[in-house]
Amino acid sequence: MTTIGARARRVTGALGRPLRALRTRWRGWSRWRKSLAVLGVVVAVLAAPVGAAALALRLQYAGDPSPEARTRGKDAVWLGHAWVDGRKGDADLADLAERLSGTGIRDLYVHTGPLEHDGSLPPSVHPRARWFTEAAHRVLPGVRVQGWLGDEVKPEKDALDLEDAPTRDRVTASARQVLDLGFDGVHFDMEPIRPGSKGWLALLDQVRPVTAGRGTKLSVAAPQIDPLPGQHSVGIALTGHGKWWDQAYFAETARRVDQIAVMTYDSSMPSESLYGGYNAYQTELALEATPEDVDLLMGLPFYWEDKWGHWGHAETVDAGIRGVRLGLGRYDLHRRNFGVGLYVDFAATEQNWADYRSGWVR
Repeated sequence: MTTIGARARRVTGALGRPLRALRTRWRGWSRWRKSLAVLGVVVAVLAAPVGAAALALRLQYAGDPSPEARTRGKDAVWLGHAWVDGRKGDADLADLAERLSGTGIRDLYVHTGPLEHDGSLPPSVHPRARWFTEAAHRVLPGVRVQGWLGDEVKPEKDALDLEDAPTRDRVTASARQVLDLGFDGVHFDMEPIRPGSKGWLALLDQVRPVTAGRGTKLSVAAPQIDPLPGQHSVGIALTGHGKWWDQAYFAETARRVDQIAVMTYDSSMPSESLYGGYNAYQTELALEATPEDVDLLMGLPFYWEDKWGHWGHAETVDAGIRGVRLGLGRYDLHRRNFGVGLYVDFAATEQNWADYRSGWVR
């Protein structure tokens, strides 16, 4: 026992010498130098999880996509308001038909709103909607035309209040107006809806029987899913902005619709590999939460911006598609009700379309 105790004291003394030396050095430092040292430790502690997350996303982007992870012919493209307000005509539609020929585009989300803040839809905002639905059905047989309705919502914005029953009734009436114009479905894009909103789910429960009764579709655009558990709560607490949904709320929404399109852009990812890895991870999370009989579409950025939330050099169509293919191949390669959504036609470049065709269609 004496030998063991002496050995323990020697080990303890050996370990303590560096600590005593460090303490002595610390006492000799100036207050300014001590502050810098503490700041360095804090930065290192905060940077560790960020670095780990970046490494995880980079690993998500590793490997080769499966050759089978290609279009199922269930893709979509968001179309701007010019198609229903008189700025576009027959020649433009002929060009669109040529553009879409040989692709996997099945749905057109045509901006037919915006809704008023009370949920109503003035006919004056879409004077050429009937022309478009009739012409598109003639020129693009087999392609569905959905009326895209949206608005900003409370509590983050002083706009549409989905927790208000009369407002939901007016939105439902607006959906009927759109269907009366010959649209094959209603596509809601209302932002930013915070996870937990009962009004949003109630609206979907109210509109779904309307679209189903007409033999049409109910489709929604959805935020990205929390990359880390509870991240949406942290984001709202720190910035007041709800960027993500938790996976459970995403699933609640997906069960109430025919089609859900994830807005997987404006990710703040600073490089192509991180954006692609992020898309792969989002694809897996969304596949896990979406019923197999519901169309799941992953959004792709057909536009260029260069700012904090969207780095144009990083959020490329090529990287986005590769990420989607990797996520699909890892989680549910043979999911049939799956596609990509292209946002948006009026900002798209020839390179965007070429990357979509080469990366996803061929």
